[in-house]
Amino acid sequence: MNRPAPSRRQMLTNFASGFGMLGLASLLADEASAMSAVSGATNPLSVRMPMYPPKAKRVIFLFMSGGPSQVDLFDPKPRLQKDNGKPPPFERPKLIRTPTGNLLGSPFKFAKQGQCGMEISELWPHLSRHVDDLCVIRSMYADNINHNGACLQMNTGEQTFSRPSMGSWLVYGLGTENQSLPGFVVISPAQPAQGAPLWSSSFLPAAYQGTLVSDLKNPIANLKNPRFTSAMQRSQLDVLKLLNQLHEQQREEDSRLSARIQSFELAFRMQTEAPAAFNLDGESADTLKDYGIGTPTTEHFGRQCLLARRLSERGVRVVQVYHTETSKRKSCQLWDQHGGLRAELANNCAATDQPIAALLQDLKQRGLLDETLVIWGGEFGRTPTAENSDGREHHPFGFTMWMAGGGVKGGLAYGTTDEFGWFAQENKVHVHDLHATVLHLMGIDHTKLTYRYSGRDYRLTDVSGNIVRDILI
Repeated sequence: MNRPAPSRRQMLTNFASGFGMLGLASLLADEASAMSAVSGATNPLSVRMPMYPPKAKRVIFLFMSGGPSQVDLFDPKPRLQKDNGKPPPFERPKLIRTPTGNLLGSPFKFAKQGQCGMEISELWPHLSRHVDDLCVIRSMYADNINHNGACLQMNTGEQTFSRPSMGSWLVYGLGTENQSLPGFVVISPAQPAQGAPLWSSSFLPAAYQGTLVSDLKNPIANLKNPRFTSAMQRSQLDVLKLLNQLHEQQREEDSRLSARIQSFELAFRMQTEAPAAFNLDGESADTLKDYGIGTPTTEHFGRQCLLARRLSERGVRVVQVYHTETSKRKSCQLWDQHGGLRAELANNCAATDQPIAALLQDLKQRGLLDETLVIWGGEFGRTPTAENSDGREHHPFGFTMWMAGGGVKGGLAYGTTDEFGWFAQENKVHVHDLHATVLHLMGIDHTKLTYRYSGRDYRLTDVSGNIVRDILI
Protein backbone atom coordinates (compact mmCIF):
# COMPACT_ATOMS: atom_id res chain seq x y z
CA MET A 1 0.00 0.00 0.00
CA ASN A 2 1.35 3.41 -0.94
CA ARG A 3 1.92 5.72 1.98
CA PRO A 4 1.20 9.45 1.55
CA ALA A 5 4.28 11.58 1.12
CA PRO A 6 5.30 13.26 4.38
CA SER A 7 4.45 16.92 4.69
CA ARG A 8 7.16 19.57 4.77
CA ARG A 9 6.55 20.13 8.47
CA GLN A 10 6.83 16.41 9.19
CA MET A 11 10.12 16.22 7.29
CA LEU A 12 11.48 19.17 9.26
CA THR A 13 10.27 17.75 12.54
CA ASN A 14 11.87 14.39 11.80
CA PHE A 15 15.09 16.14 10.92
CA ALA A 16 14.97 18.23 14.10
CA SER A 17 14.40 15.12 16.21
CA GLY A 18 17.43 13.44 14.64
CA PHE A 19 19.50 16.58 14.97
CA GLY A 20 18.45 16.77 18.60
CA MET A 21 19.54 20.26 19.70
CA LEU A 22 17.97 23.20 21.52
CA GLY A 23 14.48 21.71 21.38
CA LEU A 24 14.22 22.37 17.65
CA ALA A 25 11.54 19.75 17.18
CA SER A 26 9.25 21.52 19.63
CA LEU A 27 10.13 24.83 18.04
CA LEU A 28 8.97 23.62 14.64
CA ALA A 29 5.81 22.16 16.16
CA ASP A 30 4.49 25.64 16.90
CA GLU A 31 4.32 27.85 13.82
CA ALA A 32 2.84 30.72 15.76
CA SER A 33 5.82 31.04 18.06
CA ALA A 34 8.47 30.46 15.41
CA MET A 35 11.42 32.80 15.12
CA SER A 36 11.51 36.01 13.11
CA ALA A 37 14.82 36.96 11.52
CA VAL A 38 16.21 40.45 11.14
CA SER A 39 14.90 41.86 7.91
CA GLY A 40 17.57 41.77 5.25
CA ALA A 41 20.23 40.17 7.49
CA THR A 42 21.75 36.81 6.62
CA ASN A 43 22.94 36.33 10.19
CA PRO A 44 21.04 38.22 12.91
CA LEU A 45 23.84 37.58 15.43
CA SER A 46 26.64 39.08 13.35
CA VAL A 47 28.65 41.80 15.11
CA ARG A 48 27.41 45.34 14.52
CA MET A 49 29.28 48.53 15.23
CA PRO A 50 28.19 50.45 18.33
CA MET A 51 26.91 53.99 17.89
CA TYR A 52 30.01 55.38 19.63
CA PRO A 53 33.10 53.94 21.35
CA PRO A 54 31.86 51.71 24.18
CA LYS A 55 33.27 51.39 27.68
CA ALA A 56 32.05 47.80 27.99
CA LYS A 57 31.86 44.96 25.47
CA ARG A 58 29.76 42.53 27.46
CA VAL A 59 27.40 42.33 30.46
CA ILE A 60 27.08 39.88 33.34
CA PHE A 61 23.88 40.52 35.31
CA LEU A 62 23.75 38.78 38.72
CA PHE A 63 20.05 38.76 39.53
CA MET A 64 19.03 38.13 43.16
CA SER A 65 15.44 37.04 42.70
CA GLY A 66 13.09 38.14 45.48
CA GLY A 67 14.40 41.54 46.56
CA PRO A 68 17.56 41.94 48.72
CA SER A 69 17.25 44.12 51.80
CA GLN A 70 19.19 47.34 51.24
CA VAL A 71 19.30 48.36 54.93
CA ASP A 72 20.87 45.02 55.88
CA LEU A 73 23.44 44.81 53.09
CA PHE A 74 24.65 48.08 51.53
CA ASP A 75 22.79 51.04 53.04
CA PRO A 76 23.52 51.44 56.78
CA LYS A 77 21.03 53.55 58.73
CA PRO A 78 22.09 54.70 62.23
CA ARG A 79 18.71 56.41 62.78
CA LEU A 80 16.93 53.15 61.98
CA GLN A 81 19.07 51.38 64.56
CA LYS A 82 18.40 54.08 67.13
CA ASP A 83 14.62 54.01 66.63
CA ASN A 84 14.31 50.23 66.37
CA GLY A 85 10.86 49.12 67.48
CA LYS A 86 9.29 52.58 67.23
CA PRO A 87 6.49 53.56 64.83
CA PRO A 88 7.86 55.19 61.67
CA PRO A 89 7.62 59.01 61.89
CA PHE A 90 6.59 59.41 58.25
CA GLU A 91 3.58 58.61 56.11
CA ARG A 92 4.00 55.45 54.13
CA PRO A 93 2.65 55.01 50.59
CA LYS A 94 -0.87 53.65 50.67
CA LEU A 95 -0.24 50.46 48.76
CA ILE A 96 -1.81 47.14 49.65
CA ARG A 97 1.50 45.45 50.47
CA THR A 98 2.94 48.10 52.80
CA PRO A 99 0.97 47.88 56.09
CA THR A 100 4.01 46.65 58.04
CA GLY A 101 4.68 47.36 61.70
CA ASN A 102 7.30 49.36 63.54
CA LEU A 103 10.83 50.15 62.45
CA LEU A 104 13.22 47.21 62.35
CA GLY A 105 16.91 47.98 62.74
CA SER A 106 19.36 45.71 61.01
CA PRO A 107 20.57 42.75 63.08
CA PHE A 108 23.84 42.89 61.11
CA LYS A 109 26.83 45.12 61.64
CA PHE A 110 28.37 47.43 59.05
CA ALA A 111 32.03 48.40 58.77
CA LYS A 112 34.12 50.60 56.49
CA GLN A 113 36.02 48.61 53.89
CA GLY A 114 38.70 49.24 51.26
CA GLN A 115 40.60 52.39 50.50
CA CYS A 116 37.32 54.16 49.74
CA GLY A 117 36.01 53.45 53.25
CA MET A 118 32.58 52.41 52.03
CA GLU A 119 30.38 50.82 54.68
CA ILE A 120 29.22 47.33 53.87
CA SER A 121 27.46 44.60 55.84
CA GLU A 122 29.31 41.88 57.72
CA LEU A 123 27.37 39.42 55.53
CA TRP A 124 29.82 40.16 52.69
CA PRO A 125 33.29 39.15 54.02
CA HIS A 126 34.57 38.20 50.54
CA LEU A 127 32.86 40.90 48.50
CA SER A 128 34.02 43.58 50.94
CA ARG A 129 37.60 42.99 49.72
CA HIS A 130 36.48 44.24 46.30
CA VAL A 131 34.55 47.29 47.47
CA ASP A 132 37.01 49.59 45.68
CA ASP A 133 35.75 48.10 42.40
CA LEU A 134 32.07 48.59 43.23
CA CYS A 135 29.80 51.46 42.23
CA VAL A 136 27.00 51.06 44.78
CA ILE A 137 23.78 52.86 43.80
CA ARG A 138 21.80 53.41 47.00
CA SER A 139 19.02 55.46 45.42
CA MET A 140 17.32 53.02 43.05
CA TYR A 141 13.55 53.10 42.74
CA ALA A 142 10.97 51.21 40.69
CA ASP A 143 7.22 51.32 40.05
CA ASN A 144 5.83 47.94 41.04
CA ILE A 145 5.56 46.40 44.48
CA ASN A 146 4.85 42.82 43.38
CA HIS A 147 7.43 40.30 42.18
CA ASN A 148 5.99 39.68 38.74
CA GLY A 149 5.63 43.29 37.69
CA ALA A 150 8.88 44.39 39.33
CA CYS A 151 10.88 41.54 37.77
CA LEU A 152 9.44 42.40 34.37
CA GLN A 153 10.35 46.06 34.76
CA MET A 154 13.90 45.36 35.92
CA ASN A 155 14.51 42.93 33.07
CA THR A 156 12.46 44.46 30.25
CA GLY A 157 11.63 48.03 31.25
CA GLU A 158 7.89 47.28 31.22
CA GLN A 159 5.96 46.06 34.25
CA THR A 160 2.76 44.78 32.64
CA PHE A 161 3.04 43.83 28.98
CA SER A 162 5.44 41.59 27.13
CA ARG A 163 8.51 43.53 26.04
CA PRO A 164 11.99 42.49 24.89
CA SER A 165 14.49 41.91 27.68
CA MET A 166 17.56 44.07 28.14
CA GLY A 167 19.75 41.18 26.98
CA SER A 168 17.70 40.84 23.81
CA TRP A 169 17.97 44.57 23.09
CA LEU A 170 21.76 44.44 23.52
CA VAL A 171 22.19 41.52 21.14
CA TYR A 172 19.77 43.13 18.69
CA GLY A 173 21.84 46.31 18.75
CA LEU A 174 25.34 44.83 18.82
CA GLY A 175 25.19 41.20 17.74
CA THR A 176 27.64 38.88 19.46
CA GLU A 177 31.36 38.19 19.06
CA ASN A 178 31.16 34.39 19.07
CA GLN A 179 29.04 33.01 16.25
CA SER A 180 29.21 29.49 17.69
CA LEU A 181 27.46 30.33 20.96
CA PRO A 182 24.20 32.16 21.72
CA GLY A 183 24.52 35.90 22.16
CA PHE A 184 22.43 35.91 25.34
CA VAL A 185 22.65 33.09 27.91
CA VAL A 186 20.56 32.80 31.07
CA ILE A 187 21.87 30.56 33.87
CA SER A 188 19.07 29.73 36.31
CA PRO A 189 18.70 26.33 38.04
CA ALA A 190 15.14 27.21 39.13
CA GLN A 191 12.59 29.44 37.45
CA PRO A 192 12.39 32.96 38.97
CA ALA A 193 9.14 34.92 39.14
CA GLN A 194 7.66 35.31 35.63
CA GLY A 195 10.21 32.87 34.17
CA ALA A 196 10.85 33.03 30.42
CA PRO A 197 9.34 36.52 29.84
CA LEU A 198 12.32 37.91 31.76
CA TRP A 199 14.69 36.89 28.96
CA SER A 200 12.22 36.87 26.07
CA SER A 201 12.81 38.75 22.84
CA SER A 202 9.05 39.49 22.69
CA PHE A 203 8.40 41.28 19.38
CA LEU A 204 12.10 41.47 18.52
CA PRO A 205 13.27 38.66 16.25
CA ALA A 206 13.46 35.49 18.32
CA ALA A 207 17.14 35.02 17.43
CA TYR A 208 17.78 37.51 20.25
CA GLN A 209 16.00 35.72 23.07
CA GLY A 210 17.97 34.29 25.97
CA THR A 211 19.08 30.66 25.89
CA LEU A 212 18.21 29.10 29.24
CA VAL A 213 20.71 26.88 31.03
CA SER A 214 19.02 25.21 34.00
CA ASP A 215 20.92 21.96 34.45
CA LEU A 216 24.44 22.86 35.56
CA LYS A 217 25.74 19.32 35.09
CA ASN A 218 24.26 18.98 31.60
CA PRO A 219 23.85 22.60 30.47
CA ILE A 220 22.70 21.92 26.91
CA ALA A 221 21.27 18.52 26.14
CA ASN A 222 22.08 16.49 23.02
CA LEU A 223 25.23 18.37 22.07
CA LYS A 224 26.52 15.19 20.46
CA ASN A 225 24.48 13.36 17.87
CA PRO A 226 24.92 9.58 18.31
CA ARG A 227 23.38 8.80 14.91
CA PHE A 228 25.22 11.06 12.45
CA THR A 229 28.75 12.28 11.97
CA SER A 230 29.52 15.97 11.69
CA ALA A 231 29.96 15.66 7.93
CA MET A 232 26.58 13.94 7.58
CA GLN A 233 24.87 16.66 9.61
CA ARG A 234 26.53 19.34 7.48
CA SER A 235 25.15 17.65 4.35
CA GLN A 236 21.69 17.48 5.89
CA LEU A 237 21.75 21.16 6.71
CA ASP A 238 22.85 22.08 3.21
CA VAL A 239 20.00 20.06 1.70
CA LEU A 240 17.49 21.51 4.17
CA LYS A 241 18.67 25.04 3.40
CA LEU A 242 18.23 24.44 -0.33
CA LEU A 243 14.71 23.05 0.17
CA ASN A 244 13.75 26.01 2.33
CA GLN A 245 15.11 28.46 -0.21
CA LEU A 246 13.05 26.81 -2.96
CA HIS A 247 10.01 26.95 -0.69
CA GLU A 248 10.73 30.60 0.09
CA GLN A 249 10.94 31.62 -3.56
CA GLN A 250 7.33 30.60 -4.09
CA ARG A 251 6.00 32.83 -1.34
CA GLU A 252 6.20 36.34 0.01
CA GLU A 253 9.04 37.01 2.44
CA ASP A 254 8.47 35.12 5.68
CA SER A 255 11.30 35.95 8.08
CA ARG A 256 10.35 33.08 10.39
CA LEU A 257 11.78 30.63 7.87
CA SER A 258 15.12 32.47 7.80
CA ALA A 259 15.25 32.33 11.59
CA ARG A 260 14.66 28.57 11.58
CA ILE A 261 17.57 28.10 9.22
CA GLN A 262 19.76 30.21 11.49
CA SER A 263 18.72 28.19 14.56
CA PHE A 264 19.82 24.96 12.85
CA GLU A 265 23.11 26.53 11.81
CA LEU A 266 23.80 27.85 15.33
CA ALA A 267 22.96 24.47 16.83
CA PHE A 268 25.41 22.79 14.48
CA ARG A 269 28.21 25.23 15.34
CA MET A 270 27.53 24.81 19.04
CA GLN A 271 28.42 21.14 18.85
CA THR A 272 32.04 22.21 18.56
CA GLU A 273 32.14 25.29 20.79
CA ALA A 274 29.63 24.66 23.58
CA PRO A 275 31.17 21.53 25.16
CA ALA A 276 34.41 23.41 25.83
CA ALA A 277 32.60 26.49 27.11
CA PHE A 278 30.47 24.59 29.63
CA ASN A 279 33.07 22.05 30.72
CA LEU A 280 34.75 23.05 34.00
CA ASP A 281 37.18 20.12 34.00
CA GLY A 282 39.95 22.27 32.56
CA GLU A 283 39.79 24.76 35.42
CA SER A 284 42.49 24.52 38.07
CA ALA A 285 41.80 23.20 41.56
CA ASP A 286 42.58 26.67 42.92
CA THR A 287 40.02 28.30 40.63
CA LEU A 288 37.30 25.83 41.61
CA LYS A 289 38.12 26.43 45.26
CA ASP A 290 38.02 30.21 44.79
CA TYR A 291 34.48 29.98 43.40
CA GLY A 292 33.41 27.68 46.23
CA ILE A 293 32.85 24.70 43.96
CA GLY A 294 33.05 21.54 46.02
CA THR A 295 31.57 23.24 49.09
CA PRO A 296 27.82 22.57 49.54
CA THR A 297 26.92 26.14 50.48
CA THR A 298 28.52 27.76 47.43
CA GLU A 299 28.47 24.88 44.93
CA HIS A 300 25.45 25.98 42.87
CA PHE A 301 26.14 29.67 42.55
CA GLY A 302 29.86 29.08 42.24
CA ARG A 303 29.28 26.99 39.13
CA GLN A 304 26.94 29.62 37.73
CA CYS A 305 29.47 32.41 38.20
CA LEU A 306 32.33 30.38 36.74
CA LEU A 307 30.20 29.51 33.71
CA ALA A 308 29.43 33.22 33.35
CA ARG A 309 33.14 34.01 33.19
CA ARG A 310 33.82 31.21 30.68
CA LEU A 311 30.99 32.35 28.41
CA SER A 312 31.92 36.02 28.65
CA GLU A 313 35.56 35.46 27.80
CA ARG A 314 34.41 33.49 24.74
CA GLY A 315 32.49 36.44 23.38
CA VAL A 316 28.93 35.90 24.63
CA ARG A 317 27.42 39.39 24.74
CA VAL A 318 25.11 39.02 27.74
CA VAL A 319 25.11 36.44 30.55
CA GLN A 320 22.40 36.66 33.18
CA VAL A 321 22.88 34.65 36.35
CA TYR A 322 19.83 34.09 38.56
CA HIS A 323 20.32 33.11 42.18
CA THR A 324 17.30 30.86 42.62
CA GLU A 325 18.63 27.70 44.27
CA THR A 326 20.71 26.68 47.28
CA SER A 327 22.02 23.35 48.45
CA LYS A 328 19.49 23.31 51.30
CA ARG A 329 16.28 24.18 49.50
CA LYS A 330 14.89 25.22 46.15
CA SER A 331 12.95 28.44 45.75
CA CYS A 332 11.99 30.87 43.02
CA GLN A 333 12.49 33.92 45.24
CA LEU A 334 15.32 33.20 47.66
CA TRP A 335 15.73 36.83 48.72
CA ASP A 336 12.06 37.22 49.69
CA GLN A 337 12.42 37.48 53.47
CA HIS A 338 8.90 38.05 54.77
CA GLY A 339 10.11 36.08 57.78
CA GLY A 340 13.30 34.46 58.97
CA LEU A 341 15.32 37.51 57.99
CA ARG A 342 18.26 36.84 60.28
CA ALA A 343 18.82 33.26 59.17
CA GLU A 344 17.70 33.33 55.52
CA LEU A 345 19.42 36.55 54.48
CA ALA A 346 22.64 35.26 56.04
CA ASN A 347 22.23 31.99 54.10
CA ASN A 348 21.69 33.83 50.82
CA CYS A 349 24.81 35.91 51.30
CA ALA A 350 26.83 32.88 52.33
CA ALA A 351 25.80 31.13 49.10
CA THR A 352 26.69 34.07 46.82
CA ASP A 353 29.40 36.12 48.54
CA GLN A 354 32.42 33.96 47.71
CA PRO A 355 31.37 33.16 44.10
CA ILE A 356 30.71 36.83 43.30
CA ALA A 357 34.03 37.91 44.78
CA ALA A 358 35.79 35.15 42.82
CA LEU A 359 34.10 36.28 39.60
CA LEU A 360 35.28 39.87 40.08
CA GLN A 361 38.79 38.73 40.94
CA ASP A 362 38.91 36.27 38.04
CA LEU A 363 37.77 38.88 35.52
CA LYS A 364 40.29 41.35 36.89
CA GLN A 365 43.21 38.91 36.74
CA ARG A 366 42.36 38.05 33.13
CA GLY A 367 42.15 41.69 32.10
CA LEU A 368 38.43 41.37 31.40
CA LEU A 369 36.83 43.47 34.15
CA ASP A 370 37.51 46.81 32.47
CA GLU A 371 35.47 45.75 29.45
CA THR A 372 32.88 43.63 31.28
CA LEU A 373 30.01 45.37 33.07
CA VAL A 374 28.96 43.34 36.12
CA ILE A 375 25.55 44.24 37.60
CA TRP A 376 24.14 43.00 40.92
CA GLY A 377 20.60 43.47 42.22
CA GLY A 378 17.05 42.24 42.45
CA GLU A 379 13.66 43.55 41.40
CA PHE A 380 13.36 45.83 44.47
CA GLY A 381 14.43 46.05 48.11
CA ARG A 382 12.80 45.48 51.50
CA THR A 383 10.99 47.74 53.95
CA PRO A 384 12.85 49.28 56.92
CA THR A 385 9.76 48.33 58.90
CA ALA A 386 9.01 44.89 60.28
CA GLU A 387 6.71 42.24 58.90
CA ASN A 388 5.87 40.25 62.01
CA SER A 389 9.03 40.23 64.15
CA ASP A 390 11.71 38.97 61.76
CA GLY A 391 10.78 39.89 58.22
CA ARG A 392 10.54 42.73 55.74
CA GLU A 393 8.02 43.50 52.98
CA HIS A 394 8.53 44.32 49.29
CA HIS A 395 9.97 47.78 48.77
CA PRO A 396 10.40 49.59 45.40
CA PHE A 397 10.66 53.11 46.82
CA GLY A 398 14.36 53.12 47.61
CA PHE A 399 16.80 50.21 47.28
CA THR A 400 20.36 49.31 46.29
CA MET A 401 22.08 47.83 43.25
CA TRP A 402 25.75 47.86 42.31
CA MET A 403 27.87 47.72 39.19
CA ALA A 404 31.55 47.00 38.63
CA GLY A 405 33.97 47.25 35.70
CA GLY A 406 32.85 48.28 32.24
CA GLY A 407 33.36 52.04 32.60
CA VAL A 408 31.84 52.76 36.02
CA LYS A 409 33.67 54.36 38.92
CA GLY A 410 34.83 51.97 41.63
CA GLY A 411 34.72 52.69 45.35
CA LEU A 412 31.70 54.96 44.91
CA ALA A 413 28.49 55.03 46.95
CA TYR A 414 26.09 56.98 44.75
CA GLY A 415 22.80 58.50 45.87
CA THR A 416 21.01 58.22 49.19
CA THR A 417 17.78 57.14 50.76
CA ASP A 418 16.28 58.99 53.73
CA GLU A 419 17.59 58.38 57.24
CA PHE A 420 15.37 55.32 57.65
CA GLY A 421 16.04 53.81 54.22
CA TRP A 422 12.51 54.16 52.90
CA PHE A 423 12.53 56.71 50.05
CA ALA A 424 15.23 57.31 47.46
CA GLN A 425 16.20 60.89 48.14
CA GLU A 426 19.39 62.25 46.60
CA ASN A 427 20.43 61.44 43.00
CA LYS A 428 17.48 59.14 42.44
CA VAL A 429 17.98 56.43 39.81
CA HIS A 430 14.91 54.88 38.19
CA VAL A 431 15.02 51.50 36.44
CA HIS A 432 14.83 53.33 33.10
CA ASP A 433 17.88 55.37 34.11
CA LEU A 434 19.77 52.17 34.91
CA HIS A 435 18.91 50.70 31.51
CA ALA A 436 19.86 53.93 29.73
CA THR A 437 23.23 53.87 31.50
CA VAL A 438 23.90 50.23 30.65
CA LEU A 439 23.17 50.85 26.97
CA HIS A 440 25.37 53.94 27.04
CA LEU A 441 28.29 51.99 28.49
CA MET A 442 27.86 49.46 25.68
CA GLY A 443 28.08 52.21 23.07
CA ILE A 444 24.35 52.59 22.38
CA ASP A 445 22.15 55.68 22.53
CA HIS A 446 19.06 54.36 24.31
CA THR A 447 16.82 56.84 22.49
CA LYS A 448 17.95 55.59 19.08
CA LEU A 449 17.93 51.83 19.60
CA THR A 450 14.35 51.25 18.48
CA TYR A 451 12.23 48.60 16.81
CA ARG A 452 9.03 49.34 14.96
CA TYR A 453 6.17 47.14 16.01
CA SER A 454 2.41 47.50 15.72
CA GLY A 455 2.64 51.00 14.28
CA ARG A 456 5.09 52.60 16.71
CA ASP A 457 8.77 52.62 17.61
CA TYR A 458 9.65 50.84 20.84
CA ARG A 459 12.82 51.04 22.92
CA LEU A 460 14.09 49.49 26.16
CA THR A 461 13.61 52.73 28.11
CA ASP A 462 10.22 53.44 26.50
CA VAL A 463 9.71 57.23 26.74
CA SER A 464 12.02 58.09 29.64
CA GLY A 465 15.42 57.34 31.11
CA ASN A 466 18.52 59.44 31.76
CA ILE A 467 22.14 58.33 31.73
CA VAL A 468 23.64 58.46 35.23
CA ARG A 469 26.75 60.29 34.14
CA ASP A 470 28.15 60.90 37.64
CA ILE A 471 29.04 57.21 38.01
CA LEU A 472 30.92 56.96 34.70
CA ILE A 473 34.69 57.02 34.36
